Amino acid sequence: MHYSPDSDRPTQKYLGDRGLIVLIALLSAFVPLSTDLYLPALPRMGDYFGVSAGLTNLTLILFFLFFSLGLLFWGPLSDRYGRRPVLLAGLALYIAASAGCALSWDIWILIAFRILQAVGGSAASAVAMAMVKDVYDGRKRESVLALVQSMVVVSPAVAPVLGAFMLPYTSWRGLFVALALIGVVSMAGGLLLRETIPSRYTGTVAQSVRRLGAVLKNPGFASLLVVFSLVSTASLAFVSASSYIYQDGFGLSEQWYSFYFALNAVGLITGPFLYLWLSRHASRRSIVASGFVVVIGAGALVCLFGGLGPLAFALALFPASLMGSAVRPAGAFLMLDQQKEDTGSASALINCAGLVFGSAGMVLVFLFGESLVFGLGAINVVAGVACLLGWAAIGKRGLVTF
Repeated sequence: MHYSPDSDRPTQKYLGDRGLIVLIALLSAFVPLSTDLYLPALPRMGDYFGVSAGLTNLTLILFFLFFSLGLLFWGPLSDRYGRRPVLLAGLALYIAASAGCALSWDIWILIAFRILQAVGGSAASAVAMAMVKDVYDGRKRESVLALVQSMVVVSPAVAPVLGAFMLPYTSWRGLFVALALIGVVSMAGGLLLRETIPSRYTGTVAQSVRRLGAVLKNPGFASLLVVFSLVSTASLAFVSASSYIYQDGFGLSEQWYSFYFALNAVGLITGPFLYLWLSRHASRRSIVASGFVVVIGAGALVCLFGGLGPLAFALALFPASLMGSAVRPAGAFLMLDQQKEDTGSASALINCAGLVFGSAGMVLVFLFGESLVFGLGAINVVAGVACLLGWAAIGKRGLVTF
């Protein structure tokens, strides 16, 4: 065997159970915090450096690219060396790169530091979900995953608002200082963390990275990965298009836009906790299937009535936001449950696939041109149908024990 069990899985002497959950939730929010916090400052940054919007946007696009690649490196590495060393190394790089971003004097220097920031930050996301699998079992694992998934979906909604709130009091450099401070807080938690991995992979680093392929060869994991990553296509399509729909399409002010956006954000936040409540009364299989049906129905309502006004659009989309978010804890739980080993690799693939499919949704919605409302509704319908058919196929073929 290539795995060496640890003699004892230590309790969290310094963090405690609640501290560990808070740390995992914070680490899970690294992607949206690192990308969305500075979105309101992008125009100012372009003016400061005297470059085009396209060049400034490279700080965002390349971050996503290298963050995704970093996940596929750090996840398997954490199976070999442990979660804590990988986390601390990644956070050290993230803090240094964030400070470098704040001090950048040239757009290409900033882009270079953003790439390093992405590589460092991806370690946090890679180990966060893996630690949930390491420490928790059964119902407790689903509860913690619900909190983690809630942070994942709410952070994109909160981060731009927080960034906009900070800008009157600081420059764009101050936003990167704030990210560095978030890294420092996470580092403090990482230093207090006691190793969580129950067994380590004993092969070489190259063999460890190749375990990603072994995980993907698991038909149960791979099929679940596709189905639940498709959910991100619809949710991130809304996040990327919402300001254009509400402000340009419906002519709302920034303040009113934030109110309507908050309505859908409530659905994104409460969805995972709704799942926990529903799971006390219904099976996981039926809840997920019903969730996909609701996404389809809500997408159809958006297509038919979403263009009538901002309230009609928000109310029609709300069920999709709620149930699309509600199925996430079940998906994460089932995917992690397919792997008895290689938890870091599985966690990396889950996060990476979510980013890839979500990024595709952010691009697809703008292919509809000025018909963004209809396009968003159509994406929800198509994604919902694909997820429902995939979910039914998984059950029919017996690939997963629900």
